[in-house]
Amino acid sequence: MIHLRNNLLNSFSIDDRVQLFPYLKLVNLPLGTIIYEPYQKREYVYFPIDCIISTFYVTADGASVEISIVGNEGISDIACFMGGESTLNLAVVQSEGFAYRLSAAELRKRFNNHSDIRGQLLNYTQSLIVQISQTAVCNRHHSIQQRLCRWLLLSLDRISSNNLTMTHELIASMLGVRREGVTEAAGKLQKQGAISYARGHIKVLDRAKLEFLSCECYQVVKNESARIDNKTSTQQRRASVC
Repeated sequence: MIHLRNNLLNSFSIDDRVQLFPYLKLVNLPLGTIIYEPYQKREYVYFPIDCIISTFYVTADGASVEISIVGNEGISDIACFMGGESTLNLAVVQSEGFAYRLSAAELRKRFNNHSDIRGQLLNYTQSLIVQISQTAVCNRHHSIQQRLCRWLLLSLDRISSNNLTMTHELIASMLGVRREGVTEAAGKLQKQGAISYARGHIKVLDRAKLEFLSCECYQVVKNESARIDNKTSTQQRRASVC
């Protein structure tokens, strides 16, 4: 049986994975790699293994805010199979690592011709929409410290360690706030023993404390992902019985 280190790919049936495997290429994605730019037609999509890809919206004056993050639970882009082929957003590697690369044309073909793959991609899309919606709510109603906690927790869920390589300036860009605000919020978290920060490296020392200090938005996104995962597992069990 082919086991792929990406949850979305592993949600596909064994037969679909076997057929898809020859088209997947394992690639390294360094920090800062631009996956796609606004209005750019996608040639490839990426299924992260241990890297994180952030999607941003960049305003006319150059300001930016993160819309979503994707790790080993999903895919770099949904536009290629949802019909749009491009979006207004910018996608950048936030945490270096590996991913499977697949041509967008191949994914579209399988989305159109394989109902099981189509169903799993649409399940994931629903989960991503919840994350995007909740991020908008969070950015409007919650403090910088709460938003920073949410962002750290979402990032931790997508990597295998408690260490993140990230400057305050980059975090500020992702959260759409001033650098000074991130510095103040990170300082408070460090004093409370939740994280340690030095030279662009953040280490999470107490995840439970981060969850306590975060707003409800993190748990909403996590619960929706778990619900979709349970739905997927149920569908797979029914398929195996049939």
